[in-house]
Amino acid sequence: MPTEAKKKRGAPKGNQNARKHGFYSKVLDEAERLDFELAQGVEGIDDEITLLRVKIKSILENDSGNINLIMQATNTLARLVKTRYNITKEQKKGLKEAIGNVLRDIALPLGIGIGATIK
Repeated sequence: MPTEAKKKRGAPKGNQNARKHGFYSKVLDEAERLDFELAQGVEGIDDEITLLRVKIKSILENDSGNINLIMQATNTLARLVKTRYNITKEQKKGLKEAIGNVLRDIALPLGIGIGATIK
């Protein structure tokens, strides 16, 4: 049986349809439209997970007292990782514990009290 080349998803390279007619075209400035076009070639959520981890680190360094934002970000990270790996409820529990441990290991040395729970 012959093997077929894996077909790339999305519009062909250089396609301008999203820029001119896309759902978000009216609310994006020129720089955002260029970023939008670049992002269309990205599959999966690995980049978003990485970006969120960087942002969480930045929040912990620059706004460590903003517990609500930290908890929202870590909950979002847990959901993204769960989605990425399609993990079971038991694995999710372990992930919550791991994120809680990391947060505790980072937050406590910074003098941040931990009273919120990860949902």
